Amino acid sequence: MATREVISNGNELAAKAAIDAGCKFFAGYPLTPSSEVMHELSDLLPKIGGVAIQMEDEIGGICAVIGAAMTGQRALTATSGPGMSLKAENLGLAQMAEVPLVCINVMRGGPSTGLPTRVSQGDVLQAKNPSHGDYKSITLCAGSLAECYTETLRAFNLADRFMQPVIVLLDETIGHMHGKADIPTAEDAKAAIVPRKRFDGDPKDYFPYGVEHDEPAVLNPMFEGYRYHFTGLHHDKNGYPTEEIETCRKLIQRLEDKVELHKDELESYEEFMMDDAEVMIIAYGSVSLAAKESIRHLRKEGIKAGLFRPITIWPSPAEKVKEYTDKIKKVLVVELNIGQYHGEMQRAAARLDIAGLFKVNGRPISPYEIVNKVKEL
Repeated sequence: MATREVISNGNELAAKAAIDAGCKFFAGYPLTPSSEVMHELSDLLPKIGGVAIQMEDEIGGICAVIGAAMTGQRALTATSGPGMSLKAENLGLAQMAEVPLVCINVMRGGPSTGLPTRVSQGDVLQAKNPSHGDYKSITLCAGSLAECYTETLRAFNLADRFMQPVIVLLDETIGHMHGKADIPTAEDAKAAIVPRKRFDGDPKDYFPYGVEHDEPAVLNPMFEGYRYHFTGLHHDKNGYPTEEIETCRKLIQRLEDKVELHKDELESYEEFMMDDAEVMIIAYGSVSLAAKESIRHLRKEGIKAGLFRPITIWPSPAEKVKEYTDKIKKVLVVELNIGQYHGEMQRAAARLDIAGLFKVNGRPISPYEIVNKVKEL
């Protein structure tokens, strides 16, 4: 894939990716540190015949995006942790009704108002289950400026493939970091667009939710001649509410299986100096940049450290983690929260002796701190 060199920040690169992915609609509400996504799209979308709306609040933002997506448009909202909390109920509606959309969350300190202008990775567990009920979340996490672009691109394709919300996690550091990035050309990005499936047969044969046990619904755009019911209730193959026992069971199982049984299409991770590693550092997002610098220092001192970086956070790369942790005894999870992904890595490895380095005061973790923690191991 051909690339172009740009100088930008992460939030603006995510907005550019949305445009190149074919997004035509944005609705949201300004919230530090995500506001630049909306600012950039309010300039870019009108130029291509798209629409950007500042809604009255975060709830209105996700509702409008669901409506746009139901008409067949690729649609985006962007926010931070408190906004994700407000969007939670309607993210659940999108999971149940199988509405494809992308939600960018530029993480800051929490809970509640927390540290609005400081960095955090405190929304990792929220991204796994942003709303109540049984379903499988798809969450991607950018670890560089270039990935703010490429992971947003990927999110739109995955949303249409799996017919559900896809969350893209940035954090305040990566969102506001300003620098050079090599990203795909707009032409190549557009060529990689994978449109959602459509039914083009006789309308009487159209059953949007009447699909195989591991496949997503096929929702044709509204107002184009194919009728179905839209609801957050348990529903049958036409979308009509039902409490029939087996229909309800199959529906919820399918929401799980359409992701769980196709994890190979979702899994993405980076391995940095892992070939001969005797110490495994697990980090994601902006923290992984500090981890790489610390590994260079450790290697100079004869300590063979390596980085495993999940890019797809949910579903987690549990099998790959287990493969490494079965042979590497010293494992350190580094994250800007109190250990949200640490617990998942312990589960994946089936080990309770995995170390952690956490920070929750809104300041980044330095390479120096990681070096010292590894030496403690």
